[in-house]
Amino acid sequence: MFLFNPDNDLALANFSPNYTPPISAVKIVADLAALPIWYVPNCSRVIADGLRNENYLQQLRKLFPFETSFVSFTDISSFPQEEIIPWGWNPALRKKLLDANVSEEKLPSIEKLKLLRDYSGRQHAVKMLRELKQTRSDFCGESHFFDNVTNLTDYLSTKINSVLKMPYSGSGKGLVWIKGGITDKQTDWCRRVIREQGGVIAEPVLKKVQDFAMEFIMEKGIVRFAGYSLFTSAASGAYMGNHLLSDSEIEKQLSQYVSIDTLNWVKSTYLQNLLRYFPHYNGYIGVDMMICGTNKNYRVQPCVEINMRMNMGVVARLFYDKFVHPYSSGKFVVDFFKKQSEALVFQQKMQKEFPLLIENKRIKTGFFNLTPISEETNYVAWVLIGKNKLELA
Repeated sequence: MFLFNPDNDLALANFSPNYTPPISAVKIVADLAALPIWYVPNCSRVIADGLRNENYLQQLRKLFPFETSFVSFTDISSFPQEEIIPWGWNPALRKKLLDANVSEEKLPSIEKLKLLRDYSGRQHAVKMLRELKQTRSDFCGESHFFDNVTNLTDYLSTKINSVLKMPYSGSGKGLVWIKGGITDKQTDWCRRVIREQGGVIAEPVLKKVQDFAMEFIMEKGIVRFAGYSLFTSAASGAYMGNHLLSDSEIEKQLSQYVSIDTLNWVKSTYLQNLLRYFPHYNGYIGVDMMICGTNKNYRVQPCVEINMRMNMGVVARLFYDKFVHPYSSGKFVVDFFKKQSEALVFQQKMQKEFPLLIENKRIKTGFFNLTPISEETNYVAWVLIGKNKLELA
Protein backbone atom coordinates (compact mmCIF):
# COMPACT_ATOMS: atom_id res chain seq x y z
CA MET A 1 0.00 0.00 0.00
CA PHE A 2 1.40 3.37 -1.04
CA LEU A 3 0.84 6.71 0.67
CA PHE A 4 1.57 10.25 -0.55
CA ASN A 5 2.75 12.35 2.41
CA PRO A 6 4.79 15.24 0.93
CA ASP A 7 4.92 16.98 4.34
CA ASN A 8 7.47 14.32 5.33
CA ASP A 9 10.48 16.66 5.31
CA LEU A 10 8.79 19.00 7.81
CA ALA A 11 7.63 16.13 10.01
CA LEU A 12 11.04 14.46 9.98
CA ALA A 13 12.75 17.74 10.90
CA ASN A 14 10.29 18.24 13.78
CA PHE A 15 10.64 14.57 14.79
CA SER A 16 7.70 14.60 17.17
CA PRO A 17 4.94 11.96 16.99
CA ASN A 18 2.55 14.82 17.77
CA TYR A 19 3.72 17.03 14.90
CA THR A 20 0.92 19.11 13.37
CA PRO A 21 1.46 20.05 9.71
CA PRO A 22 0.58 23.53 8.42
CA ILE A 23 -2.78 23.98 6.68
CA SER A 24 -1.07 24.22 3.28
CA ALA A 25 0.55 20.81 3.80
CA VAL A 26 -2.77 19.25 4.80
CA LYS A 27 -4.34 20.63 1.61
CA ILE A 28 -1.64 19.36 -0.73
CA VAL A 29 -1.89 15.89 0.85
CA ALA A 30 -5.66 15.88 0.28
CA ASP A 31 -5.55 17.27 -3.27
CA LEU A 32 -2.71 15.03 -4.50
CA ALA A 33 -3.51 11.83 -2.58
CA ALA A 34 -4.11 9.96 -5.85
CA LEU A 35 -0.68 10.76 -7.33
CA PRO A 36 0.94 7.39 -6.40
CA ILE A 37 -1.25 5.57 -8.94
CA TRP A 38 1.17 6.78 -11.62
CA TYR A 39 4.32 5.33 -10.08
CA VAL A 40 3.29 2.25 -8.11
CA PRO A 41 3.43 -1.30 -9.51
CA ASN A 42 0.16 -2.43 -11.06
CA CYS A 43 -2.30 -4.19 -8.74
CA SER A 44 -1.05 -2.10 -5.80
CA ARG A 45 -3.27 -0.26 -3.34
CA VAL A 46 -3.03 3.50 -2.82
CA ILE A 47 -4.19 5.05 0.44
CA ALA A 48 -6.59 7.83 -0.61
CA ASP A 49 -9.96 8.81 0.83
CA GLY A 50 -12.94 10.36 -0.88
CA LEU A 51 -15.45 9.79 -3.64
CA ARG A 52 -13.64 12.31 -5.83
CA ASN A 53 -10.54 10.10 -5.98
CA GLU A 54 -12.60 6.96 -6.66
CA ASN A 55 -14.53 8.62 -9.50
CA TYR A 56 -11.26 9.84 -11.00
CA LEU A 57 -9.80 6.31 -10.94
CA GLN A 58 -12.89 4.94 -12.70
CA GLN A 59 -12.35 7.45 -15.51
CA LEU A 60 -8.68 6.50 -15.78
CA ARG A 61 -9.51 2.84 -16.27
CA LYS A 62 -11.23 3.75 -19.54
CA LEU A 63 -7.92 5.13 -20.86
CA PHE A 64 -5.13 3.10 -19.27
CA PRO A 65 -4.67 -0.53 -18.12
CA PHE A 66 -5.09 0.30 -14.42
CA GLU A 67 -5.58 -2.46 -11.86
CA THR A 68 -4.57 -0.24 -8.96
CA SER A 69 -7.19 0.39 -6.28
CA PHE A 70 -7.76 2.85 -3.44
CA VAL A 71 -8.11 2.03 0.24
CA SER A 72 -9.22 4.56 2.84
CA PHE A 73 -6.96 5.37 5.77
CA THR A 74 -9.44 3.90 8.22
CA ASP A 75 -9.38 0.53 6.41
CA ILE A 76 -5.59 0.06 6.29
CA SER A 77 -5.61 -2.47 9.13
CA SER A 78 -7.88 -4.72 7.01
CA PHE A 79 -4.81 -5.66 4.95
CA PRO A 80 -2.38 -6.93 7.60
CA GLN A 81 -0.12 -8.73 5.12
CA GLU A 82 0.56 -5.73 2.87
CA GLU A 83 3.62 -3.53 3.30
CA ILE A 84 3.02 0.20 3.72
CA ILE A 85 5.27 2.37 1.53
CA PRO A 86 4.89 6.11 2.12
CA TRP A 87 6.56 9.03 0.33
CA GLY A 88 8.76 9.17 3.43
CA TRP A 89 8.81 7.91 7.02
CA ASN A 90 8.62 10.07 10.16
CA PRO A 91 7.43 9.67 13.80
CA ALA A 92 4.11 11.48 13.20
CA LEU A 93 3.17 9.07 10.40
CA ARG A 94 4.23 6.11 12.54
CA LYS A 95 1.89 7.28 15.32
CA LYS A 96 -0.95 7.93 12.87
CA LEU A 97 -0.68 4.38 11.53
CA LEU A 98 -0.52 2.92 15.04
CA ASP A 99 -3.70 4.86 15.86
CA ALA A 100 -5.26 3.28 12.75
CA ASN A 101 -4.56 -0.16 14.28
CA VAL A 102 -1.63 -1.01 12.03
CA SER A 103 0.64 -3.58 13.67
CA GLU A 104 3.82 -2.08 15.13
CA GLU A 105 5.80 -4.90 13.48
CA LYS A 106 5.01 -3.38 10.07
CA LEU A 107 6.39 0.03 11.03
CA PRO A 108 9.95 1.32 11.44
CA SER A 109 11.11 1.65 15.04
CA ILE A 110 11.93 5.05 16.55
CA GLU A 111 15.62 4.04 16.45
CA LYS A 112 15.38 3.42 12.69
CA LEU A 113 13.64 6.76 12.25
CA LYS A 114 16.44 8.49 14.18
CA LEU A 115 18.92 6.93 11.77
CA LEU A 116 16.79 8.04 8.79
CA ARG A 117 16.70 11.59 10.16
CA ASP A 118 20.49 11.57 10.42
CA TYR A 119 20.78 10.24 6.86
CA SER A 120 18.42 13.01 5.64
CA GLY A 121 20.53 15.88 7.01
CA ARG A 122 22.17 18.18 4.47
CA GLN A 123 25.51 17.80 6.24
CA HIS A 124 25.97 14.55 4.31
CA ALA A 125 25.77 16.48 1.04
CA VAL A 126 28.46 18.83 2.40
CA LYS A 127 30.79 15.87 3.05
CA MET A 128 29.96 14.17 -0.26
CA LEU A 129 30.68 17.33 -2.28
CA ARG A 130 34.01 17.80 -0.51
CA GLU A 131 35.01 14.21 -1.28
CA LEU A 132 34.04 14.48 -4.94
CA LYS A 133 35.97 17.72 -5.40
CA GLN A 134 39.07 16.18 -3.80
CA THR A 135 38.88 13.38 -6.36
CA ARG A 136 38.45 15.57 -9.44
CA SER A 137 39.32 19.19 -10.19
CA ASP A 138 36.64 19.83 -12.82
CA PHE A 139 33.66 20.18 -10.43
CA CYS A 140 32.36 23.45 -9.02
CA GLY A 141 30.63 24.56 -5.85
CA GLU A 142 31.45 24.53 -2.16
CA SER A 143 29.39 23.84 0.93
CA HIS A 144 30.13 24.41 4.62
CA PHE A 145 28.41 23.41 7.87
CA PHE A 146 28.51 25.93 10.74
CA ASP A 147 27.39 25.29 14.31
CA ASN A 148 27.96 28.83 15.58
CA VAL A 149 26.95 32.24 14.24
CA THR A 150 30.37 33.91 14.59
CA ASN A 151 32.13 31.46 12.23
CA LEU A 152 29.19 31.66 9.84
CA THR A 153 29.22 35.46 9.62
CA ASP A 154 33.00 35.43 9.18
CA TYR A 155 32.56 33.13 6.20
CA LEU A 156 29.76 35.25 4.71
CA SER A 157 31.93 38.38 4.93
CA THR A 158 34.21 36.83 2.27
CA LYS A 159 31.33 36.19 -0.19
CA ILE A 160 29.20 38.55 -2.28
CA ASN A 161 26.07 36.37 -2.55
CA SER A 162 25.38 33.23 -0.54
CA VAL A 163 22.55 30.84 0.27
CA LEU A 164 21.92 29.45 3.74
CA LYS A 165 20.18 26.12 4.23
CA MET A 166 18.55 24.33 7.13
CA PRO A 167 20.09 20.88 7.67
CA TYR A 168 16.61 19.31 7.65
CA SER A 169 14.32 20.52 4.89
CA GLY A 170 13.85 19.68 1.25
CA SER A 171 12.38 20.55 -2.16
CA GLY A 172 13.79 24.06 -2.18
CA LYS A 173 12.48 24.92 1.30
CA GLY A 174 14.42 26.09 4.33
CA LEU A 175 16.61 28.44 2.28
CA VAL A 176 17.68 32.02 2.98
CA TRP A 177 19.40 34.09 0.29
CA ILE A 178 22.12 36.54 1.39
CA LYS A 179 22.75 39.42 -1.00
CA GLY A 180 25.67 41.50 0.16
CA GLY A 181 25.72 41.50 3.96
CA ILE A 182 23.60 39.42 6.31
CA THR A 183 20.73 41.29 8.01
CA ASP A 184 19.79 41.20 11.69
CA LYS A 185 16.65 39.24 10.81
CA GLN A 186 18.68 36.67 8.89
CA THR A 187 21.16 36.39 11.77
CA ASP A 188 18.26 35.67 14.15
CA TRP A 189 17.09 32.97 11.70
CA CYS A 190 20.58 31.40 11.84
CA ARG A 191 20.60 31.40 15.64
CA ARG A 192 17.19 29.70 15.72
CA VAL A 193 18.17 27.03 13.16
CA ILE A 194 21.47 26.31 14.94
CA ARG A 195 19.57 25.97 18.22
CA GLU A 196 16.87 23.70 16.77
CA GLN A 197 18.79 21.70 14.14
CA GLY A 198 22.40 21.92 15.26
CA GLY A 199 23.84 24.04 12.46
CA VAL A 200 23.43 25.95 9.20
CA ILE A 201 24.83 25.13 5.75
CA ALA A 202 26.31 28.03 3.75
CA GLU A 203 27.14 28.01 0.05
CA PRO A 204 28.14 30.63 -2.53
CA VAL A 205 25.53 31.39 -5.20
CA LEU A 206 26.59 29.86 -8.52
CA LYS A 207 25.71 30.77 -12.11
CA LYS A 208 23.27 27.93 -12.61
CA VAL A 209 22.44 26.86 -16.16
CA GLN A 210 20.47 23.67 -15.55
CA ASP A 211 19.10 21.66 -12.62
CA PHE A 212 19.21 17.88 -12.86
CA ALA A 213 19.39 14.86 -10.61
CA MET A 214 20.53 11.28 -10.63
CA GLU A 215 18.03 8.92 -9.04
CA PHE A 216 19.09 5.73 -7.30
CA ILE A 217 17.33 2.95 -5.45
CA MET A 218 18.91 0.98 -2.63
CA GLU A 219 17.53 -2.43 -1.69
CA LYS A 220 19.17 -4.86 0.75
CA GLY A 221 22.61 -3.40 0.33
CA ILE A 222 22.49 -3.13 -3.46
CA VAL A 223 22.44 0.28 -5.19
CA ARG A 224 21.01 0.67 -8.69
CA PHE A 225 20.73 3.70 -10.97
CA ALA A 226 17.01 4.49 -11.40
CA GLY A 227 17.29 7.22 -14.04
CA TYR A 228 17.86 10.90 -14.65
CA SER A 229 15.68 13.80 -13.59
CA LEU A 230 15.83 17.05 -15.58
CA PHE A 231 13.92 19.66 -13.63
CA THR A 232 13.40 23.39 -13.15
CA SER A 233 13.36 25.42 -9.95
CA ALA A 234 12.37 29.00 -9.23
CA ALA A 235 14.86 31.70 -8.23
CA SER A 236 13.91 30.94 -4.62
CA GLY A 237 14.97 27.32 -5.09
CA ALA A 238 11.39 25.99 -5.02
CA TYR A 239 10.63 23.03 -7.31
CA MET A 240 8.66 23.98 -10.45
CA GLY A 241 8.46 20.85 -12.56
CA ASN A 242 10.19 18.10 -14.55
CA HIS A 243 10.92 17.62 -18.21
CA LEU A 244 9.44 14.36 -19.49
CA LEU A 245 12.22 12.88 -21.60
CA SER A 246 14.01 9.57 -21.98
CA ASP A 247 17.24 9.05 -20.05
CA SER A 248 19.20 9.10 -23.31
CA GLU A 249 17.61 12.42 -24.33
CA ILE A 250 18.37 13.96 -20.92
CA GLU A 251 21.97 12.80 -21.23
CA LYS A 252 22.07 14.39 -24.69
CA GLN A 253 20.77 17.68 -23.25
CA LEU A 254 23.37 17.66 -20.46
CA SER A 255 26.20 16.76 -22.85
CA GLN A 256 25.80 20.18 -24.47
CA TYR A 257 27.63 21.45 -21.37
CA VAL A 258 29.70 18.60 -19.94
CA SER A 259 30.99 15.30 -21.30
CA ILE A 260 29.15 12.00 -21.08
CA ASP A 261 32.32 10.61 -19.48
CA THR A 262 31.94 13.10 -16.61
CA LEU A 263 28.29 12.13 -16.08
CA ASN A 264 29.15 8.43 -16.15
CA TRP A 265 31.96 8.97 -13.65
CA VAL A 266 29.60 10.77 -11.25
CA LYS A 267 27.03 8.01 -11.65
CA SER A 268 29.47 5.17 -11.01
CA THR A 269 30.98 7.00 -8.02
CA TYR A 270 27.56 7.33 -6.38
CA LEU A 271 26.83 3.67 -7.07
CA GLN A 272 29.93 2.89 -4.99
CA ASN A 273 29.64 5.59 -2.31
CA LEU A 274 25.95 5.68 -1.37
CA LEU A 275 26.13 2.33 0.41
CA ARG A 276 29.18 3.53 2.34
CA TYR A 277 27.34 6.66 3.47
CA PHE A 278 23.93 5.09 4.11
CA PRO A 279 24.51 1.38 4.84
CA HIS A 280 21.13 0.71 6.50
CA TYR A 281 18.86 2.55 4.05
CA ASN A 282 16.26 1.03 1.73
CA GLY A 283 14.38 3.05 -0.88
CA TYR A 284 14.89 5.81 -3.42
CA ILE A 285 17.73 8.33 -3.14
CA GLY A 286 17.68 11.44 -5.31
CA VAL A 287 20.92 13.42 -5.68
CA ASP A 288 20.27 16.94 -6.99
CA MET A 289 23.00 18.48 -9.14
CA MET A 290 23.56 21.57 -11.31
CA ILE A 291 25.33 22.57 -14.50
CA CYS A 292 26.96 25.93 -13.80
CA GLY A 293 28.72 28.49 -15.96
CA THR A 294 32.26 29.51 -15.00
CA ASN A 295 34.69 32.01 -16.53
CA LYS A 296 36.04 29.42 -18.97
CA ASN A 297 33.50 26.62 -19.36
CA TYR A 298 30.59 24.72 -17.82
CA ARG A 299 31.03 22.52 -14.79
CA VAL A 300 28.95 20.16 -12.66
CA GLN A 301 28.04 20.84 -9.06
CA PRO A 302 27.64 17.11 -8.29
CA CYS A 303 25.97 17.22 -4.86
CA VAL A 304 23.54 20.06 -4.20
CA GLU A 305 21.15 17.96 -2.10
CA ILE A 306 20.47 14.33 -1.25
CA ASN A 307 16.82 13.31 -0.86
CA MET A 308 16.36 10.13 1.18
CA ARG A 309 12.78 9.43 0.07
CA MET A 310 10.54 9.22 -2.96
CA ASN A 311 10.67 12.43 -5.00
CA MET A 312 9.06 14.14 -7.97
CA GLY A 313 12.01 13.32 -10.20
CA VAL A 314 11.36 9.60 -9.75
CA VAL A 315 7.62 10.16 -10.32
CA ALA A 316 8.38 11.95 -13.61
CA ARG A 317 10.87 9.26 -14.66
CA LEU A 318 8.47 6.36 -14.00
CA PHE A 319 5.49 8.21 -15.52
CA TYR A 320 7.40 8.93 -18.74
CA ASP A 321 8.67 5.37 -19.09
CA LYS A 322 5.23 3.84 -18.55
CA PHE A 323 2.66 6.29 -19.90
CA VAL A 324 4.27 8.59 -22.52
CA HIS A 325 4.64 7.63 -26.18
CA PRO A 326 8.33 6.92 -26.92
CA TYR A 327 8.44 9.54 -29.69
CA SER A 328 6.90 12.26 -27.54
CA SER A 329 8.18 14.46 -24.72
CA GLY A 330 6.62 16.90 -22.33
CA LYS A 331 6.56 18.48 -18.92
CA PHE A 332 5.30 17.40 -15.51
CA VAL A 333 4.11 20.17 -13.17
CA VAL A 334 2.74 20.41 -9.64
CA ASP A 335 0.67 23.61 -9.69
CA PHE A 336 -1.02 25.79 -7.07
CA PHE A 337 -4.27 27.69 -7.65
CA LYS A 338 -5.24 30.14 -4.95
CA LYS A 339 -8.87 30.91 -5.81
CA GLN A 340 -11.85 28.55 -5.75
CA SER A 341 -12.65 27.00 -9.16
CA GLU A 342 -9.43 28.40 -10.64
CA ALA A 343 -7.97 24.91 -11.11
CA LEU A 344 -11.17 23.74 -12.80
CA VAL A 345 -11.12 26.67 -15.23
CA PHE A 346 -7.45 25.94 -15.99
CA GLN A 347 -8.23 22.26 -16.68
CA GLN A 348 -11.06 23.12 -19.08
CA LYS A 349 -8.91 25.68 -20.93
CA MET A 350 -5.95 23.30 -21.32
CA GLN A 351 -8.13 20.38 -22.42
CA LYS A 352 -9.60 22.58 -25.15
CA GLU A 353 -6.25 23.98 -26.31
CA PHE A 354 -4.34 20.68 -26.05
CA PRO A 355 -6.73 17.77 -26.67
CA LEU A 356 -5.57 14.38 -25.44
CA LEU A 357 -4.35 11.81 -27.97
CA ILE A 358 -3.57 8.33 -26.64
CA GLU A 359 -1.95 5.63 -28.76
CA ASN A 360 -1.33 2.10 -27.48
CA LYS A 361 -2.27 3.17 -23.94
CA ARG A 362 0.39 5.91 -23.96
CA ILE A 363 -0.08 9.67 -24.22
CA LYS A 364 1.12 10.95 -27.59
CA THR A 365 0.05 14.58 -27.27
CA GLY A 366 -2.16 16.76 -25.11
CA PHE A 367 -2.92 17.92 -21.59
CA PHE A 368 -3.81 15.55 -18.77
CA ASN A 369 -4.36 16.11 -15.06
CA LEU A 370 -2.75 13.38 -12.95
CA THR A 371 -4.90 14.13 -9.91
CA PRO A 372 -8.64 14.86 -9.66
CA ILE A 373 -9.91 18.44 -9.90
CA SER A 374 -13.01 19.99 -8.34
CA GLU A 375 -14.13 23.50 -7.43
CA GLU A 376 -12.29 23.17 -4.09
CA THR A 377 -8.96 22.00 -5.56
CA ASN A 378 -5.88 24.13 -4.94
CA TYR A 379 -3.05 21.75 -5.89
CA VAL A 380 -2.90 19.83 -9.17
CA ALA A 381 -0.32 17.55 -10.77
CA TRP A 382 -0.57 17.73 -14.56
CA VAL A 383 1.36 16.91 -17.73
CA LEU A 384 1.50 18.45 -21.17
CA ILE A 385 2.82 16.14 -23.90
CA GLY A 386 3.94 17.07 -27.41
CA LYS A 387 6.04 15.70 -30.23
CA ASN A 388 8.81 18.26 -29.55
CA LYS A 389 10.59 19.31 -26.36
CA LEU A 390 8.34 21.55 -24.27
CA GLU A 391 9.85 24.25 -22.11
CA LEU A 392 8.96 24.57 -18.44
CA ALA A 393 7.67 28.08 -17.81
